[in-house]
Amino acid sequence: VSWGEIYAQMVQLEVAYRGQFIRYKMIQIKMVLILEYPIDVQRNQLPFLRNPDILVGENDLTALSYLHEPAVLHNLKVRFLESNHIYTYCGIVLVAINPYEQLPIYGQDVIYAYSGQNMGDMDPHIFAVAEEAYKQMARDEKNQSIIVSGESGAGKTVSAKYAMRYFATVGGSASETNIEEKVLASSPIMEAIGNAKTTRNDNSSRFGKYIQIGFDKRYHIIGANMRTYLLEKSRVVFQADDERNYHIFYQLCAAAGLPEFKELALTSAEDFFYTSQGGDTSIEGVDDAEDFEKTRQAFTLLGVRESHQISIFKIIASILHLGSVEIQAERDGDSCSISPQDEHLSNFCRLLGVEHSQMEHWLCHRKLVTTSETYVKTMSLQQVINARNALAKHIYAQLFSWIVEHINKALHTSLKQHSFIGVLDIYGFETFEVNSFEQFCINYANEKLQQQFNSHVFKLEQEEYMKEQIPWTLIDFYDNQPCIDLIEAKLGILDLLDEECKVPKGTDQNWAQKLYDRHSSSQHFQKPRMSNTAFIIVHFADKVEYLSDGFLEKNRDTVYEEQINILKASKFPLVADLFHDDKDPVPATTSGKGSSSKISIRSARPPMKASNKEHKKTVGHQFRTSLHLLMETLNATTPHYVRCIKPNDEKLPFHFDPKRAVQQLRACGVLETIRISAAGYPSRWAYHDFFNRYRVLVKKRELANTDKKAICRSVLENLIKDPDKFQFGRTKIFFRAGQVAYLEKLRADKFRTATIMIQKTVRGWLQKVKYHRLKGATITLQRYCRGHLARRLAEHLRRTRAAVVLQKHYRMQRARQAYQRVRRAAIVIQAFTRAMFVRRTYRQILMEHKATTIQKHVRGWMARRHFRQLRDAAIVIQCAFRMLKARRELKTLRIEARSAEHLKRLNVGMENKVVQLQRKIDEQNKEFKTLSEQLSMTTSTYTMEVERLKKELAHYQQSLGEDPSLSLQEEVESLRTELQRAHSERKILEDAHSREKDELRKRVADLEQENALLKDEKEQLNNQILCQSKDEFAQNSVKENLLMKKELEEERSRYQNLVKEYSQLEQRYDNLRDEMTIIKQTPGHRRNPSNQSSLESDSNYPSISTSDIGDTEDALQQVEEIGLEKAAMDMTVFLKLQKRVRELEQERKKLQVQLEKREQQDSKKVQVREGAAVLFCNGSGPWAVFQRQELESENKKLKNDLNELRKAVADQAMQNNSSHSSPDSYSLLLNQLKLAHEELEVRKEEVLILRTQIVSADQWRLAGRNAEPNINARSSWPNSEKHVDQEDAIEAYHGVCQTNSKTEDWGYLNEDGELGLAYQGLKQVARLLEAQLQAQSLEHEEEMEHLKSQLEALKEEMDKQQQTFCQTLLLSPEAQVEFGIQQEISRLTNENLDLKELVEKLEKNERKLKKQLKIYMKKAQDLEAAQALAQSERKRHELNRQVTVQRKEKDFQGMLEYHKEDEALLIRNLVTDLKPQMLSGAVPCLPAYILYMCIRHADYTNDDLKVHSLLTSTINGIKKVLKKHNDDFEMTSFWLSNTCRLLHCLKQYSGDEGFMTQNTAKQNEHCLKNFDLTEYRQVLSDLSIQIYQQLIKIAEGMLQPMIVSAMLENESIQGLSGVKPTGYRKRSSSMADGDNSYCLEAIIRQMNAFHTVMCDQGLDPEIILQVFKQLFYMINAVTLNNLLLRKDVCSWSTGMQLRYNISQLEEWLRGRNLHQSGAVQTMEPLIQAAQLLQLKKKTQEDAEAICSLCTSLSTQQIVKILNLYTPLNEFEERVTVAFIRTIQAQLQERNDPQQLLLDAKHMFPVVFPFNPSSLTMDSIHIPACLNLEFLNEV
Repeated sequence: VSWGEIYAQMVQLEVAYRGQFIRYKMIQIKMVLILEYPIDVQRNQLPFLRNPDILVGENDLTALSYLHEPAVLHNLKVRFLESNHIYTYCGIVLVAINPYEQLPIYGQDVIYAYSGQNMGDMDPHIFAVAEEAYKQMARDEKNQSIIVSGESGAGKTVSAKYAMRYFATVGGSASETNIEEKVLASSPIMEAIGNAKTTRNDNSSRFGKYIQIGFDKRYHIIGANMRTYLLEKSRVVFQADDERNYHIFYQLCAAAGLPEFKELALTSAEDFFYTSQGGDTSIEGVDDAEDFEKTRQAFTLLGVRESHQISIFKIIASILHLGSVEIQAERDGDSCSISPQDEHLSNFCRLLGVEHSQMEHWLCHRKLVTTSETYVKTMSLQQVINARNALAKHIYAQLFSWIVEHINKALHTSLKQHSFIGVLDIYGFETFEVNSFEQFCINYANEKLQQQFNSHVFKLEQEEYMKEQIPWTLIDFYDNQPCIDLIEAKLGILDLLDEECKVPKGTDQNWAQKLYDRHSSSQHFQKPRMSNTAFIIVHFADKVEYLSDGFLEKNRDTVYEEQINILKASKFPLVADLFHDDKDPVPATTSGKGSSSKISIRSARPPMKASNKEHKKTVGHQFRTSLHLLMETLNATTPHYVRCIKPNDEKLPFHFDPKRAVQQLRACGVLETIRISAAGYPSRWAYHDFFNRYRVLVKKRELANTDKKAICRSVLENLIKDPDKFQFGRTKIFFRAGQVAYLEKLRADKFRTATIMIQKTVRGWLQKVKYHRLKGATITLQRYCRGHLARRLAEHLRRTRAAVVLQKHYRMQRARQAYQRVRRAAIVIQAFTRAMFVRRTYRQILMEHKATTIQKHVRGWMARRHFRQLRDAAIVIQCAFRMLKARRELKTLRIEARSAEHLKRLNVGMENKVVQLQRKIDEQNKEFKTLSEQLSMTTSTYTMEVERLKKELAHYQQSLGEDPSLSLQEEVESLRTELQRAHSERKILEDAHSREKDELRKRVADLEQENALLKDEKEQLNNQILCQSKDEFAQNSVKENLLMKKELEEERSRYQNLVKEYSQLEQRYDNLRDEMTIIKQTPGHRRNPSNQSSLESDSNYPSISTSDIGDTEDALQQVEEIGLEKAAMDMTVFLKLQKRVRELEQERKKLQVQLEKREQQDSKKVQVREGAAVLFCNGSGPWAVFQRQELESENKKLKNDLNELRKAVADQAMQNNSSHSSPDSYSLLLNQLKLAHEELEVRKEEVLILRTQIVSADQWRLAGRNAEPNINARSSWPNSEKHVDQEDAIEAYHGVCQTNSKTEDWGYLNEDGELGLAYQGLKQVARLLEAQLQAQSLEHEEEMEHLKSQLEALKEEMDKQQQTFCQTLLLSPEAQVEFGIQQEISRLTNENLDLKELVEKLEKNERKLKKQLKIYMKKAQDLEAAQALAQSERKRHELNRQVTVQRKEKDFQGMLEYHKEDEALLIRNLVTDLKPQMLSGAVPCLPAYILYMCIRHADYTNDDLKVHSLLTSTINGIKKVLKKHNDDFEMTSFWLSNTCRLLHCLKQYSGDEGFMTQNTAKQNEHCLKNFDLTEYRQVLSDLSIQIYQQLIKIAEGMLQPMIVSAMLENESIQGLSGVKPTGYRKRSSSMADGDNSYCLEAIIRQMNAFHTVMCDQGLDPEIILQVFKQLFYMINAVTLNNLLLRKDVCSWSTGMQLRYNISQLEEWLRGRNLHQSGAVQTMEPLIQAAQLLQLKKKTQEDAEAICSLCTSLSTQQIVKILNLYTPLNEFEERVTVAFIRTIQAQLQERNDPQQLLLDAKHMFPVVFPFNPSSLTMDSIHIPACLNLEFLNEV
């Protein structure tokens, strides 16, 4: 039968050319290859049928309608090559194809995506199998096993490693032991010592292992245990071509150059026999040195000490040296020897700590023990080599076991194991050209595993049928028990092998012959035709031919006892322990060759332990025992199967070889699973899914029935006539193979018929629309033509009329112009005539005006001359009269001057002036005397000097002799020559300096010129850049803003992540502390809750401080907060710290200098004080006494006047009360009293100053008498350090003496008691002034020191600049420019930092001074008010007014007072025991307001301890409440709103102007007065961040179970379910029986509840926006991640559902006024994914549209969605591979992250904007339900 297909396609092309349409029709015929397939009708051998397109690429092979090998292979090939899916389900088996390429599908995000998901809901993955095992363990409380098998190179080890990583991540340990890290750390160790390179795999596991991961009752990892099977020891001594030994040998050789490995004497791996047999010793892409470092780190992590590690590496190195020992055969051929100078043997003995001579001897000899004698026998060369290799294998095997044992010890736990999950990584079925003992054991193990697999699959099928109540018959499946019996039964292959090993002369040929004789009749055993030493076993996968050579030797595993005894005697404990732990001593073996030289060295000995030798377990027996133990373990657990497939032998990425794949599918039992499923009912549909899929086949009248099961029954009975093709179960419909395909065909035919009808109707409608469109166009054309003709006629008429009008106006214009010419000429003539007459009249008037002016000036001159004459005469008369008056007055004054009264008035005040002048004269006389003395002393000095010089001159002249002039001349000449030489040198230096200066100037000029050129070029480039960037400036600015915002968000996110980590650590600390408390608590002892110390333990917050914090302390605090790693990236903080170090060094030097100066000053002060004491003891002071007496008399007079005025005021006040007279006289008296009071205050101050001086003098007198200088007094009275004049000191002392002698002076000065009180009160003021004066002097000294230090710094800077300048001159011009730019940049950077630091300091100081000013102003106002009140009360008392005072009712000041002992009760009632429902009708955030009012009262009373205790208790109480209610959204939201409100209150009432802009005057009165709680605001901000993160976590936990079902699975739009590919059977047995589906309304209801709770509790709107932005991001991430991991939802209908659901969410946001939160922007990736599912995916234009649209999706996500896209029916087409490659080519320029999934746990950084309250504290009412009666309103 010929099979062919002809495709015909009609293509219509419409080409627009010059306004005409040309239509082409083309028929394209494509011939497809014709295949011929023979049919044997008699044997019913028909060709395999193909599955429908909708089932091609299905996740589960058992869901295919036609189950056969071609369908399975084609499905795997489509998934692997087209979709790049390496995992596929086959019933309970996960088929994993090795891609030979790293894929980004194993990250933490993928683990979290699969965690908690059902196995059938997500795409196949190793994580899905691991999650299924973990979930079944937790639900069924039964142990689980994951069996990973496959060929070498198929990826078994990697799959097992990923499964263990999943368990380590999901079931991480609850304690600090980090056992999961140790479990993962065992992998690199086991790979190093147990994996090797083979021809099939670069990292092949040469042993099997079963790892049990233990869990506790909370299903956290608590430990692990590892069992190993059948290590390939022969690889230690032999490797085939292109293979390697175990990795650890090459790693150790690669690290041989390290210092700690010098003693190993290792070189390259090519130099050793055991590592160079395979040829190439390296693996491409593998760094052995780096892997060795990982191995050492893993050893360290597992607790292997460094000494043990070195010992392990010594043993491994010794094996390499042992393999390189040179053995020399003797001439006889039966003996051999080793050279004593052999370097490798010496290294072997040294590394193992054994004797060289013994090892050299027993490597070439062996001992034979008989019943009577012991013989030592030499060995041939081959025997010695075999013995050496056996020893090397034994050493390595023992070391391997020791390492495994110590890994198990490190992974062991003392806790009770509740359950475990085992991961079995074991070799798959192997067949090579030459198969030996290892392959036999491997295939034997696979036979056992396949038997267990078959029985488990059959059991599951049976359970499924019984659960659904389906009648079923026994399914025949392949049972390999006969093959297993052939191997392990009595007298089986293993028994015969052990029996042959016990025979002294047993050989491999004899054993093979026994097999032929015993098992030739078995159907699973065959004998090859051409060999007598081989045998064939028919395994379940294939026939395997084994070569019997070497079976006996490998089964015995023989090592000579003498060699082992030498190793037991090693001086290294580890080496000795390796062999002492072996409980089965190795027997001595006999040679099979018989006679050789035997030397008797000893007579008969006591018999050896023959029983141990005889019963030593063989390798086969040990393997069979361990395999039975493994099978018992697996049978006691629930198995999960992972079958790894190797797609090709060339290790090419994504290359599929069908033949190799089919062989492995048969070998691993996948096809057997298919066969078992196909024998029954492989296709299974739920009733609901079947109805939704095939309801198009249901008749309309049948849809009226509400019972879907009945509808499905009737439909199937009508469509499928054979009742054996389907069965109705309890919840599912079961179909035979092929029936689903038949139903799909019927459904497609139904759709095709409906499509034709729709197309017919639509085409008819389109033709009608086209006819109506043509008709309308024709009418429109006619209308436009007629309109055009009418418009043309109207235009003609309009033009004719316009011509007539133009002619009329032209003629009129010509006539008008002629008239105007005549008129202008007449006007010109008239103008000239009139001008002539006017000029004549003007000249006449001008002459008359000039004559008048001359007359005016002449008459004026005559009048002025007459006036001057009269004035001179009057002045003469006045002078004579005034002289007469003056003479009379002078005479009168002379008479008055002679009178005495006038003299008295003139002399008033002259006495004081005379005294002052006398003192000035005395001072000048003193200065004159001093100067005279100095002058006389100077004169005498000069005289003596002159005399000395004269004597020296005379002596000099005498020494010169007779001719002094000659010597003088010579000296003058020498001086002249030296002067000339100096002048010449100076000239030379000046010339050189001038030349250098000219050169420097020239060079500077060149540099300036070059700089100018560079500046010009820079300006040109800047202009070009500006010209180019004018259009892009706006975009760049937007990008910069976005980048800045992003950086800010990242910084905020890092900080909040730190806060989150801190809260987690704090939570862990609390848990551990609680556990320790429970452990330590003894019976009968319980802690009183009121005495708990948690407040102290949790109160790690800074105390209240009003002092300013320096910038350096801020920097240090920043470093402590953000951590050293992040602080190191902050250059500003680093520079601040560096600068602060320099400043501290300078301050240290300054303090040292100041200390030295202070010591000098102290010594000087002691001397001055001693002198002053002497002066005080010997002097007197009459002037001071006189001044004091004068002031006291004036003071007494003023006080008498004051008393009189008071009496007058009192009398006047009484008169006013009786007569009600006007208050003018009373106010006048009050003013006078005020003036007198001011005068009195002035006099008091003068008296106090004098008294202070007298008291200080008295103190110094006493100090001088006692000769005990007081250091404290000196420091408090800085004026005493000044020099005191002798006369002033004498006068002051006399005044003191008079004061002491007159005891009545004190009463005299203080007769009314006021002066004493004033003195006592103002004494502190005097001390304060003295302290200020001292501070000013110290300030002055510090300023001087500071200026000196600045001068020194400038000098140092100048020296540095000079050095830099000198260095710069040595550089090239380009380097000079670059160096100069660098210097300038560094200078500007330093200046910028200095300015920034200065600005910060000034801002801090400004804020501090403002706060202090406000506090002082408030205190001053309160003091003035108190003084005014006290003064008014005193006046009322003095005036004797009897006034009845009525107490005024005061208002509530917004403060709450409580006692210290009530603090715990306050916290318990207001925080710990408070329920949000109790405050349903109260003001939102009422607890925050109450707490602030309590804090305000503590601030008002200036009690810092109370504030600290209250805030700390509040914070700890909130933390305890949140820890207790860690899953209560309402409670968490309640305390988030209250914490934020308390934070806002502390800001609003902090006194900072930045937070007080919206305050009312009343609110400003409620500000804090004494304390700055900035640090507590930071603590509350961190607490708010923790509460916000907990709130988000609770909300996400409530929403996450709803998201996938509501967004992807629920039918939001009715009618789309018909095209939804539902109905494939769910594989997960861990699914709940109930329906957990949610709809979108459930999510919206939940978010409505969230929004209502947060709004009712008064949470800030900005925080609510951020909450919903985070929740919408989580919805987006979870939905998109599931979309990327599920093939069944990547369809057009899902895209439609998604767009509808997203629109509903957007509508909800708008309805709640939350659209400004940015939540819609977080959904952008999901929106674009939905659009991608609905776009066309065929042409190049479609690819460009997808690339331009999907900007928020990464390239991997776009390609993943396109690969997963599944057509729902035959009308759609799959996305071709070529289209996907086009998308990848267009998107290759994107720099997208490598992460496939979105981080669902990502949290946006939260911002708490300042939101002040409009409420005032005095308006808040405390409800009685809070039980806060102990709070008192102030």
